[in-house]
Amino acid sequence: QVQLVESGGGLVQPGGSLRLSCAASRSIFSIAAMGWYRQAPGKQRELVAGISPGARTNYADSVKGRFTISRDNAKNTVYLRMNSLKPEDTAVYYCNAKRPIPGGTNDYWGQGTQVTVSS
Repeated sequence: QVQLVESGGGLVQPGGSLRLSCAASRSIFSIAAMGWYRQAPGKQRELVAGISPGARTNYADSVKGRFTISRDNAKNTVYLRMNSLKPEDTAVYYCNAKRPIPGGTNDYWGQGTQVTVSS
């Protein structure tokens, strides 16, 4: 069974920083593309950042230069470092793993962690 367990959310003032962590099952981590998505109230879930098994990264334009995604293969963990946080970054953040299968991928999701940016 694939499990993704997130941690690190919370309340932070504008301009502050947080680091999210997502611990994944060892069975998929080495072969899965990992990513962070977020969903704000009344909005669709959107990709924030992704990282391939080979550590190639991609970011939403809204977070480029402020957020950094990384992965520690020894710990089966992916991180999202968020700097210069803005109120519009407020959302539930979800960890995602995409395991390759013939013809596509299987998606797995964590339970989500709330990030609130407010003074």
